[in-house]
Amino acid sequence: MDPRTEMKDFLQSRRARISPADSGLDGRRRRRVPGLRREEVAYLADVSVDYYARIERGDVVGVSEVVLRAVARALRLDETETTHLLALARAIQPATAPKAPVKPRETVRPGVQAILDSLVNAPAWVSNQRMDFLAGNALGRALYSDMLTDPDGRGNNARYVFLAEGSRTFFRDWDDDADDVVAILRHYAALRPDDGTLAQLIEELSARSEPFRERWAAHRVRLHRATRKRVHHHVVGDLDLAYERLHIPGDEGLSLFVHPVQPDPVTTERLASLAVRT
Repeated sequence: MDPRTEMKDFLQSRRARISPADSGLDGRRRRRVPGLRREEVAYLADVSVDYYARIERGDVVGVSEVVLRAVARALRLDETETTHLLALARAIQPATAPKAPVKPRETVRPGVQAILDSLVNAPAWVSNQRMDFLAGNALGRALYSDMLTDPDGRGNNARYVFLAEGSRTFFRDWDDDADDVVAILRHYAALRPDDGTLAQLIEELSARSEPFRERWAAHRVRLHRATRKRVHHHVVGDLDLAYERLHIPGDEGLSLFVHPVQPDPVTTERLASLAVRT
């Protein structure tokens, strides 16, 4: 990805989604395009129109974080979107030294695996920023067995969602889950612009999946911390799962995902049945 192009497309897409009325501006003037004009964003961010136009072109060398955060507030970006904007700006800055290629972690420490194995009643796994399933406890591996064994998924959540037919049966809210996968991948791509394997994954999905291409063009960014997942497991049936994402200190780029013990008695019973089979 070219970070300048990414910044231009991202800011234009965020600008287009905001109405003048949402920002307290006069929306009665006739408009050829939806959303705010550049001069309106500049006014809200308290910068000149030329300066904002420069930022929107991706020409942000020397632009301070204070100004970028002012633009984020003008565009009503949330925390993840603001982090994404700042990450793109960092990627555009000239390098002070040659950058070594970045590779995602592909293994977990024994201590992390021990933590996973200690969670006997809750599915748990560790993923990197490519969405590879690196390690899990027995219940986590059983829950996501289709993704781990599918020849198109190959143990990668993004590949499984967009390239494996079975994902549309497994994820009961496939469209929403697909939206989230792309939004998270785009956020990770901005954080790791030198990760060649992540770029290759995005190129592969763009080439092979029209639903992925359509979602990638929307420039949404998101980072889940807590949500719910509704899945259909081929052995135990429908499951309604809570979902928590935890950062692993000292292991950059790795996250621990857990489906905590459920208040739903049906899901609890079905997870227990799945655990017996592992």
